[in-house]
Amino acid sequence: MNASLRQLRAFVAVAESSSFSRAADLLALTQPAVSRNVTELELLLGVQLLHRTTREVELTEAGRLLYGNVTRVLEDLDACLQEVQGLATQRKGRVSVASSPTLSANLLPQCIARCRQRAPGVSLKLLDRIQSDVLQSVRSGEVDFGVVIDPSEKQDLHARTILTEPFCLVCLSSHPLAQREEVHWAELAGASLVLLDHASGSRRLIDAALQAHGATASVVQDVGHTATIYSMVEQGLGLSVVPQLAIPAAWKTQPAAEGQAPVLVSRKLVPQVQRSIMLVRRQHRELSPVAQMVWDLIAEEARQRLEV
Repeated sequence: MNASLRQLRAFVAVAESSSFSRAADLLALTQPAVSRNVTELELLLGVQLLHRTTREVELTEAGRLLYGNVTRVLEDLDACLQEVQGLATQRKGRVSVASSPTLSANLLPQCIARCRQRAPGVSLKLLDRIQSDVLQSVRSGEVDFGVVIDPSEKQDLHARTILTEPFCLVCLSSHPLAQREEVHWAELAGASLVLLDHASGSRRLIDAALQAHGATASVVQDVGHTATIYSMVEQGLGLSVVPQLAIPAAWKTQPAAEGQAPVLVSRKLVPQVQRSIMLVRRQHRELSPVAQMVWDLIAEEARQRLEV
């Protein structure tokens, strides 16, 4: 079956405008040419795609089915052609990046905004996934590259560290540990903890730090997002350990004033335990010029955070 792009684009234009004449204007074709392309497509498929009246044009059931599928195909084709064309200028195309939730929320939005400013012709698509799925997306080629916490297995990946940051304690301002500027990991022994679950790249580092400093604690909740952690800590369900990047900039770092309701605060954990944030791509597979530009942009954004 050899349906042409011209026939499919004519059909989509008529379906979206409900008019052969408006579709002709959109496609810069004559109305008879648009009508001929749609009729040829119907003959090829052996079904009627449009109900034609003197006032309007409506999709048949077959037309709705075709429209729902062919629009996605044409969008993907246009994106692919745009990306290939963008190789010449390195300023046009589509780049897919996968990232774990904490990084998606606290690093990538600024990168997407900066990319839009610098290269408006680049479409940057973010896939927000748990770390194991991010790594799988990179290895399968579903995305150009990923932003992750240092993975334990990365022999088949090319990795670049762009940022290191410490873990912090999160608690209510009414908690005794909130009166301190620094808290030793060992002081978390016996505490009830609300932590990121094991799907997070940070959890193995937190568990290792607790074990290394003899802080045997009770993990009362394992959750997937820091927003959930904060809600639980606010309700007095426990303390938490989170990466510094996940701490909201507007948080107060001093205990609440007398008579004020307790608020969430963060405190430094010592000795400092760092997590490394990395860009990862498939080993021995070079990025396209436009993907390389986005890779460098994210690295630059991370470097500026280190300088603040």
